[in-house]
Amino acid sequence: MARGRGSASQAKAKATVAMLLTLCLLVCLENIDAATYTVGDSSGWTFNMATWPQGKRFRAGDVLVFNYDSTIHNVVAVNRGGYTSCTTPASAKVYKSGKDQVKVAKGLNFFICNTAGHCESGMKIAINAV
Repeated sequence: MARGRGSASQAKAKATVAMLLTLCLLVCLENIDAATYTVGDSSGWTFNMATWPQGKRFRAGDVLVFNYDSTIHNVVAVNRGGYTSCTTPASAKVYKSGKDQVKVAKGLNFFICNTAGHCESGMKIAINAV
């Protein structure tokens, strides 16, 4: 009888491991489908960017590549308020490498350059990822 219980426990453990492996595989496959977009295409991250996202279908997990001159620009991930008012919330993530790669989350994603006057001159984008 003890052997039967051990077999059931082993079968349950194997099923749990199989389920975990399946979940890991699904997570990996989700990342395989991710697309990479160069913000601003060949012009890079620059002024008057509002129309750049138009016609593109973004998905959660896609990667945005921001290419820019890091001595005069940056990329700041902000909330809707920061985007609208061109301000940087205290908790905002600031990127400044000049070759930043940012994975988008599901829903609205907002990015600005917080160098004085740049956001106000259109150096900002809003991305909606499904």
